[in-house]
Amino acid sequence: QLPVYAYDLPQCVHTKLDSAMLVELGREGRIVGVKDSSGDDVGFRRLAERNAAAGAGLTLLTGHETVVDGAYLAGAHGSVPGLGNVDPAGYVRMHEAAVAGDWATVSAEQVRLSRLMGIAWAPVGKVGPAAGVGSFKTALQLLGIIDSNTMSLPMSALEGDNVASVKAVLHDVGLL
Repeated sequence: QLPVYAYDLPQCVHTKLDSAMLVELGREGRIVGVKDSSGDDVGFRRLAERNAAAGAGLTLLTGHETVVDGAYLAGAHGSVPGLGNVDPAGYVRMHEAAVAGDWATVSAEQVRLSRLMGIAWAPVGKVGPAAGVGSFKTALQLLGIIDSNTMSLPMSALEGDNVASVKAVLHDVGLL
């Protein structure tokens, strides 16, 4: 039997997963964990508290790039943010610091990664996945990791000033 994780992503599926239900599914052995990309930090904390009260049966992961530090403090076991594709080493450093209880390092790394997340807000005229995924792909292209920042239709790749804006953020955080 494969381990199954619930993925809480209401902005894409239009339903927020209930924390009591998730903990019960964990208790029943139907799921082993939850990746929460809802952006609902209060909901994540409630899930972590319920999970702890039930014996911490679920592995809790956050996908919320800019508040991973708070998720660790609330009870997260790790993170799987989209921005981790751009700077996996930064999220590894933060995870190792959290496991070691080095909250000053966790905080400093989160500040740097939050600045890096500025790549998603740099594009003008793009919103949602076109801005977020588009900026991640553009950053990966600028870093020489992938050959093209092409997006799936109907979205178009970042160009011109938007690429320059992503590049400026990468320079600002020391990745370029």
